[in-house]
Amino acid sequence: MAEIKLNNVCLEAGGVRLLYDASASFRSGEFIALIGPNGAGKTTMLKCALALMAPSTGTVMLDGRTIADITPLQRARLVSYLPQSRPLAWPVRVRDVVALGRYAYGASITKLKGEDDAAVAEAMHDCDLDHLADRRTDTLSGGELARVHCARAFAAKAPLLIADEPVASLDPSHQFQIMALIRAYVDNGGGAVVVLHDIALAARFADRLIWMKDGEIHANGNPDETLTAARMKQIFAVNAIVAQDKNDWSLTLTGECA
Repeated sequence: MAEIKLNNVCLEAGGVRLLYDASASFRSGEFIALIGPNGAGKTTMLKCALALMAPSTGTVMLDGRTIADITPLQRARLVSYLPQSRPLAWPVRVRDVVALGRYAYGASITKLKGEDDAAVAEAMHDCDLDHLADRRTDTLSGGELARVHCARAFAAKAPLLIADEPVASLDPSHQFQIMALIRAYVDNGGGAVVVLHDIALAARFADRLIWMKDGEIHANGNPDETLTAARMKQIFAVNAIVAQDKNDWSLTLTGECA
């Protein structure tokens, strides 16, 4: 189990307000999707939650401790992070990139054994990468590389997974595959916080949606409560028809608002 709590977090940089009075909790056993337009503050909030950015005011706690007081190695064992930008400094084998997910446990990338080897093998299989294990990363498509980074995050086996647009470069089949894997990860006791721009996909898989705009949280609740035409107009300034059939959601945009 693990829990991150943000309490009234604000962040300003260069006189620009990036995040204002953000309060939220991310915990094991829950799948949370962050929703909002570009520049809404989603990535900023995640970086504050991970101590990658220091709030101007407010507090961030991890399991009851100020997160900045916890060493990066300790944090890595509690929270696995998949950032929006995932550059690789040099071309390496797919399996070696996935093995980086075990670094916090002291694993040797080229000599995996025991639990480390099993975790990497499971993550590669789940992300449909077995046939690419020995390929160099510079020979992969954008979608294939996105799956490699997802597998690295899964291999960490941390209680919490924070992922910034993990399905952005994937085809529809692999989008559903990765989202189903995150859902299974949560159902098995983990917790996930994921930035998504496909709102219907978020509503299908997530337990809770956090809606953001202009650096503020405007709504925080389950899809039934928060995914409405009025909310789409408020957050994205578009007219939309929202429909639900069991666990499937559809959104039809009917035009921008004036």
